[in-house]
Amino acid sequence: MAHSAAIASDMVRADMVESIEFPHLANKYQVYGVPRTIYNEDTYMEGAAPEYLFVAKLQQAAGLMTEADVEALFSDATTQVQALDESEDE
Repeated sequence: MAHSAAIASDMVRADMVESIEFPHLANKYQVYGVPRTIYNEDTYMEGAAPEYLFVAKLQQAAGLMTEADVEALFSDATTQVQALDESEDE
């Protein structure tokens, strides 16, 4: 998704780094699991995520959303998925 965003906008740059080949970067960015997406050096996301969460974190890094806004969005989506799962079980 990061590369797609970089293709879509000149304001986004995406790089992919092999942590085994560049251990100093893995240490610098505290990479303990993959994928780890880092936005503007200080915002990050651990693991694979749905597109809406990727975009929300991108907006957080740009200052358009707060961390609390992103967490609320994720919580709301999780609640909706759980409700769908429960309705399918009935």
